[in-house]
Amino acid sequence: MTQDVVEAQSRFVDWLDSQVTAEGRGDRHNVLDADPAGVYWLGRLAPESEAAAVRRERRMDPCAIGLRVRPEVEGPWTLRARLRALAWNQVRGSEGRGEKWEKTASIDVVVPIEVPLGAAGVAFGRRQIAEALDVAGAVGSCAEVRVTDESWRGSPELVVELVNTTPEGSRQRGERHLFEVELTVLDLRTAPFLLESLPESFRYDRRLPAIGINCGVALRGANELVTTDQVVVDRYRPEYTFERTNAGVLPLTFEHLAQEPVATLARLVEAYEAWGLEHWSSEALQRRATEESWKPEMFQEAVGAAAEHTAELQRLRAGVAVLEQDADLRQAFQLMNRAMRRAARGRYAGWRPFQIGFILSVLPSLVNEGKDWQQVEIVWFATGGGKTETYLGLLVLAAFYDRIRGKLAGITAWSRFPLRMLSLQQTQRFADALAAAELVRREHAIGGDPISLGYFIGAGATPNEIPIAPTEYNPIDVDEPRMADRYQVLTACPFCGSKEIRMKFHRGDWTLRHLCAAPGCPSDGKPLPVYVVDQEIYRFLPTVVIGTLDKAALIAMQGGMRGFFEGPAGRCSRPGHGFTYAKRAKRPTGCLVPDCPGETTPLAPRDRARFAPSFRLQDELHLLRDSLGAVDSHYESLLDALQTELTGRAPKIIASSATLTGFERQVEVLYNRRGRVFPVPGPSARESFWSRETDRLLRRFVAVWPRGVTLEWVSDRTTTILQQSVRRLHDEPQAVCAEAGVDPVHVPMLLNLYGTHVVYGNTVRDVEAARRSLGTQVPVTPLNAAQLTGQTPFEEVRETLQRLLRPETNFLDRLHVITASSMISHGVDVDRLNVMTVLGVPLTTAEFIQATARVGRAHPGLVYVIHKIGRERDSAVFSQFRPFIEQGDRFVEPIPITRASRRVLELTTSAAIESRRLFVHEPRSAGGRLTTVDLLRKYTAQTGLTAEEEARACTAALGVYEEHHLAFTDVTRQLETYFMRLENPGDGAKWPNQLLARAPMRSLRDVEAQIPVSDD
Repeated sequence: MTQDVVEAQSRFVDWLDSQVTAEGRGDRHNVLDADPAGVYWLGRLAPESEAAAVRRERRMDPCAIGLRVRPEVEGPWTLRARLRALAWNQVRGSEGRGEKWEKTASIDVVVPIEVPLGAAGVAFGRRQIAEALDVAGAVGSCAEVRVTDESWRGSPELVVELVNTTPEGSRQRGERHLFEVELTVLDLRTAPFLLESLPESFRYDRRLPAIGINCGVALRGANELVTTDQVVVDRYRPEYTFERTNAGVLPLTFEHLAQEPVATLARLVEAYEAWGLEHWSSEALQRRATEESWKPEMFQEAVGAAAEHTAELQRLRAGVAVLEQDADLRQAFQLMNRAMRRAARGRYAGWRPFQIGFILSVLPSLVNEGKDWQQVEIVWFATGGGKTETYLGLLVLAAFYDRIRGKLAGITAWSRFPLRMLSLQQTQRFADALAAAELVRREHAIGGDPISLGYFIGAGATPNEIPIAPTEYNPIDVDEPRMADRYQVLTACPFCGSKEIRMKFHRGDWTLRHLCAAPGCPSDGKPLPVYVVDQEIYRFLPTVVIGTLDKAALIAMQGGMRGFFEGPAGRCSRPGHGFTYAKRAKRPTGCLVPDCPGETTPLAPRDRARFAPSFRLQDELHLLRDSLGAVDSHYESLLDALQTELTGRAPKIIASSATLTGFERQVEVLYNRRGRVFPVPGPSARESFWSRETDRLLRRFVAVWPRGVTLEWVSDRTTTILQQSVRRLHDEPQAVCAEAGVDPVHVPMLLNLYGTHVVYGNTVRDVEAARRSLGTQVPVTPLNAAQLTGQTPFEEVRETLQRLLRPETNFLDRLHVITASSMISHGVDVDRLNVMTVLGVPLTTAEFIQATARVGRAHPGLVYVIHKIGRERDSAVFSQFRPFIEQGDRFVEPIPITRASRRVLELTTSAAIESRRLFVHEPRSAGGRLTTVDLLRKYTAQTGLTAEEEARACTAALGVYEEHHLAFTDVTRQLETYFMRLENPGDGAKWPNQLLARAPMRSLRDVEAQIPVSDD
């Protein structure tokens, strides 16, 4: 029988890891041309006499490894220490070929130890070890075991170390370092340490068997603790359906839910309730508390979590109830499932329980507008669990619900991503789902504009507008043959899946079009429903708009942003010109098509109100922190205030986050709302109703402490070994498969999944240095590499992703190495990426979680974390690497964010003033324009608008209240100055923005650069 694919992949990961470890330690070499101290980075000990005096530098090439342990009983203590080590000798090469280095035999010595109370660095086994080294051929080398009693800490505690004591001058023809060193502590009954940096929790185990000193530690037997050169932690893949939710019991397929949703989802809720009784009942918690010796505060935490489960159950019940009661909602839900079935194209047949559970929990908010809209719904689930598809299902459902209830045009949802570069993969997935929804809309004769997508990124990736002729500020030339091609964002037709996409600029309606050239495509040669030019997004108001967070700054500058919280002024009479906005000198009719002579049909205020979006989505919520978070909090309030004032309601906010740490405060600061997480975590870190851990490998994390060589050297060597190993599989498949225990039938699959290596840097400088090293320090040919950072040109990003998703047939023509920064951490979902090297622990745990989640998404992954061991953070993470990986979310740092920053208010008050002028006051003015100071002065005189009144409106719009005394006063003073200048004709200001203390921000990142702080 053919070997299981997952087993083959796991065995190959084992084999790859063994290749790197063996090369790092020198296991397979007996002779070298170079000094081994400059080659190997694992298992080595420097001589004590050379050890640096500075502790931080001493970590770079330590002279000792050891264990900190807690004996179960008071001293004195008896134990044994077993050590293994070898050395290298310098010899003359044969036939005058120069110097060589030869490995000695390895010693295996057991040292009996009796530790007296108060022992302070008492040495054991010096003579025994030196004699064994002499016999092995390492004449002059020596070492000793030192033990220190540190019970003064409050309980019995010993430090057991192996120290290289080889003196200077003792090894005339040999390297004084010891290699392949290992220390084992035997016959000592110990108690575990508790990880003090984490609080007690009923879900997690804080116990550590011992603490490694300059090394890792492993528990091999009941009383056997051994040092390790690396810390290896395996995480296991979750499964999402089992027992109560498997397909045989609960069919959650798109097809089934498109026919009979209510009864099926009622059974899902019943299953959730039954599971809760089994795991969250008072009896279940009391039983666990007794069995696991919970402290009182742990039991109270569990009681609170049980209450959260009950609240989630109630929301799910309410979702089923509204689905049953509201025929329009039920129809929209059924149509959504038909659309998602189409979009999946056979890759998957239905929902995971958590996905449909989240959609179900939000349904009451759709029906009861205003109820629960002050709750921000946060999706928190394992990366790769299907969050994007969950979003898409909800948005397609909302779009159908809008159409059925009479909202025939306008934005249903605006989805924002915090990075500068939005993933093209995510864009394609959004486009696929919305195109499928459009086909379903046509089939069921649902009225309204086509369901479409807006890609709202702007300059640098896509145009803000396309000018009639190139200018200094906008050099786009419509007559340039390849102009349109540069802005292609789709890699496949969202209707038919064809790769035959071509770009064309159409002068007739001044649009940049994606076209599918495949015969028989449902698009029938017409433009695909995606808009990538800002001006076109304003003109057509796509059903769903996705883009970067930065674009919110445009509410203070761009009249077309009106469609993002209310409705446009009207429609142009010319076919294909779309919606119109406030009239301007260059746009006398309000149409955004250059030189348009058409007329505008105005929209009634009631109709404009229907254009208001139902949802704002925020991806990667945890990245909204520091100054970016503070600035965004004001713009979030501005958007809410404008939509509420103009339409009577604010949108529902949905977010996803990599962490739950401090989410309540973050949501309160950002949105002035309460946060609520779905799903509620289960009673165990490894199991909930929605998922549970299996025995299938997800990712192997390997913590590497480079000794005596640079991080860059280790990175280059790791890349070299990985690429050479994969090429051995390519060239010698039978031999490698025999070594790895893999069936040769899997060779093409393994080459595909493990032939591309990601090198992740925490800064662009790290990434660029790694890229340069590939050409000079990695002796592998050919080595095809690409770089992905926020500075990588858009076209290059697109080409790289296409090559990763659809690799060349010949392995040697493919991309072999990707050097990447945090840009790859968000939304780059490529199942072929399964090997990564991380160059130093990222400064935040959330970034580490997101970055490493790029590999191992669908197949077992291998992640090497090469620590910058001179940094205190890296050293601390290494010492507790296992819990850092297994309990990663608990290590996430609290998110620093504030709303009442006076410095930030200096930047955002101008936005409040200008956005209110554009969207509140200008539509109310007699002439429909407030574009000059004279017109604005006349308006305030006619309406009696005062500085005090507008200051109250602006502070409320910014979410700043009188309790923020100084901040409130600052905004008020800015408005007083603004009105004083406005009322003074001699001021000389012609345009309203000249009255401002400073111009509105052009991007939410227009703040001082955020400088990472470390102990380097």
